[in-house]
Amino acid sequence: MIYLKTTALSLTLALAASGAHAGCGISAGSVRILANDFEALDAVIATAKECAGDGVEVTSNATTEHAELQVPALSGNPAEYTVKILANDSIVPLLNKGLLRQLDDLVAKFGQDLEASQLIKIDGKVMAVAFMANAQHLTYRADLLITAGIEPPKTYEDVLVAAQTLREKGILETPVGLNLKPGWDLGEEFVNMYLGYGGDFFVPGSAELALDPAQAVPALDMLKALSAYMPADFNTFDTEALSPLYEQGKVGLMNMWGSRASSYLGADVLPEVSANTVFAAAPTVGGGTKPATTIWWDGFSIAQNISDADAEASFRAMIHGASADMAKANPDLAVWLIKGIEPGPAAVGVIASAQAGAAPYPMVPQMGVLHSALGTELADFLAGKENAEQALSDVKAAYDAAAREQGFLN
Repeated sequence: MIYLKTTALSLTLALAASGAHAGCGISAGSVRILANDFEALDAVIATAKECAGDGVEVTSNATTEHAELQVPALSGNPAEYTVKILANDSIVPLLNKGLLRQLDDLVAKFGQDLEASQLIKIDGKVMAVAFMANAQHLTYRADLLITAGIEPPKTYEDVLVAAQTLREKGILETPVGLNLKPGWDLGEEFVNMYLGYGGDFFVPGSAELALDPAQAVPALDMLKALSAYMPADFNTFDTEALSPLYEQGKVGLMNMWGSRASSYLGADVLPEVSANTVFAAAPTVGGGTKPATTIWWDGFSIAQNISDADAEASFRAMIHGASADMAKANPDLAVWLIKGIEPGPAAVGVIASAQAGAAPYPMVPQMGVLHSALGTELADFLAGKENAEQALSDVKAAYDAAAREQGFLN
């Protein structure tokens, strides 16, 4: 059973760090980091690279393809990378393959400034250290809503009303944005919406799929209804494709990641956009009380198939990278889970979603299989090529086949 022993979901968790050690205190070793590519992680990696020199090498590969690379890259002996920066979902395949090192000894020796609540424990053993929280949440243009005489949406039903009003009044033709690109993004949007309707994914205690049409069909219908207020190429929208449309004033209501929030407040954005951007909790849906989103943590793990010297150097470099000094220099890039760091304006949406009771993304081994099936098989429904019932049937067939192949089902 994977769990995060933390108060991060209420965002009161703190990582205690005392700032930089002289030269990071590392005398030798190779630190090789594999990570996703966004600003908050770039800041952590750049700070970790301060440990390079005097016999210590620190290199990195920050790429959106990290999830596809991680298992083969860490399977070698030695592993291609010594550090994997990961999150709720990306840790599971590495755990399943036994590719991550138990960190208890390193925490005992070098993690005296870490709070116990930062530690990601698997069966009682520390397997990762979290340093930030993330979630998708509502990002909107307050000026457009005021012009249209609309209150800020609290529910997805409100979003639809707001979108229709903005269009009818000629204020914005395509006011809504969601990451609906087939694959991981579409799968995540369904997960968010289905949880918002109160759905469960699996039969308790098993990997048997339990998508309930009573929640799943309305979730699909809501995604399709929202897509009608999006640009025609909505099926190409991931974070990188959607963000410029918001920054250019072409979209006014988005479900977007908190880790991107600070970029919408920057000097490179149209002044009327940055001056009027507001972050709020993800909307509820279908009469539910919890935001239709999932809470994520980001942190780091150390590869199993590396030398003890490289493991020590890597752990210490990452502790330096996720330090209070780094967070103070980059206060708006993330909801840092670091002691003494007050959340900035860009953290409001993540905090609001968490405080309203948003669920953590499911950390069960078979969830990745289901997420892949959702991202692939729901695309035809949004394209109008099949109905919701057929799409869900396709999801079940794809999931069952893959889950049997991977040993989750008999």
